[in-house]
Amino acid sequence: MTVKAEASGSTLTYSKMRGMVAILIAFMKQRRMGLNDFIQKIATNSYACKHPEVQSILKISQPQEPELMNANPSPPTSPSQQINLGPSSNPHAKPSDFHFLKVIGKGSFGKVLLARHKAEEHFYAVKVLQKKAILKKKEEKHIMSERNVLLKNVKHPFLVGLHFSFQTADKLYFVLDYINGGELFYHLQRERCFLEPRARFYAAEIASALGYLHSLNIVYRDLKPENILLDSQGHIVLTDFGLCKENIEHNGTTSTFCGTPEYLAPEVLHKQPYDRTVDWWCLGAVLYEMLYGLPPFYSRNTAEMYDNILNKPLQLKPNITNSARHLLEGLLQKDRTKRLGAKEDFMEIKNHIFFSLINWDDLINKKITPPFNPNVSGPNDLRHFDPEFTDEPVPNSIGQSSDSILITASVKEAAEAFLGFSYAPPMDSFL
Repeated sequence: MTVKAEASGSTLTYSKMRGMVAILIAFMKQRRMGLNDFIQKIATNSYACKHPEVQSILKISQPQEPELMNANPSPPTSPSQQINLGPSSNPHAKPSDFHFLKVIGKGSFGKVLLARHKAEEHFYAVKVLQKKAILKKKEEKHIMSERNVLLKNVKHPFLVGLHFSFQTADKLYFVLDYINGGELFYHLQRERCFLEPRARFYAAEIASALGYLHSLNIVYRDLKPENILLDSQGHIVLTDFGLCKENIEHNGTTSTFCGTPEYLAPEVLHKQPYDRTVDWWCLGAVLYEMLYGLPPFYSRNTAEMYDNILNKPLQLKPNITNSARHLLEGLLQKDRTKRLGAKEDFMEIKNHIFFSLINWDDLINKKITPPFNPNVSGPNDLRHFDPEFTDEPVPNSIGQSSDSILITASVKEAAEAFLGFSYAPPMDSFL
């Protein structure tokens, strides 16, 4: 394959190609990091920290809701005051009901595993979270939001569904739809970029899912290719709702500093109140990445990337249609009040000329044939999962019930913090 230089059309030299590969490798490694870890890493970089925008941003080290930032922590709450996540619970479920087969994903608080229910012989993706890790970072409210959003997803074809949840004394279990067409990020890694018709199809299904969440007054806040899966036919499935913010009315705002660095909207970086248009900025960033291979303002230097997001004009190469260019300019508008979607939300995106070829009724009913078929042979076909995950051994502790392990005081505390999430055996049975 011959690679042409951006402006002159001349063939890239080997050294330039190596430089581009190095940038892509650094980008992919960086993308696997959580925002907290990423901020802590750049905090140790003296050059990055000298940048005034970075210094301002580093004043907030945790993506917490304002109510969690009180200087004087409240005393521990009693069990009756703890978070109640009950409606998704299955009071009879336990880890030993499943054969845990493969690790298919990892996150800040645990792993996602392919599991087969022993009685039903049905395959699920089971998200297993460590309570102690959640409590340590004070993320209980985000877990509650994730579960609440999952319960509302049953009505939309492009959002992953929750079947039920349960817990042991030290872990939470979300039993989810098993989607094995691979992350959009995985396919972008392999193909570098997509042709415009394919990018349009994915962008339309993503926009439909975001529009549905917005209709429920939910802002997603963490759209990125890692959180966008393909099902076995090639349709989009949006997953990972840990950063969703509920109860954001049409003109409502929030101010939590959270998200993924490459996709942070300018108003988030400025720590200004923001609204649901933050999701349309992220859609623009994902569409740009699908068309060009990297996010719109990406730089290996974090301070420079943040400065680009805040100040650098959007630059669009000439190899896209005018309608795609117009859509990207509308979505990646730095002023959120002028951004596409600021007035009529999803309707503005839906009616944009870039999507004039999309029949939205056919789209929502999955009557449009996806432009790419993952061609998976069945549930055991893991070809589209990153070997970084699937080569990892399944931990023995994943399938253990907590009554078979020693329960420490910290595990007791973790168990009590999630009373109501689902059934847990009485604590006195562990003594």
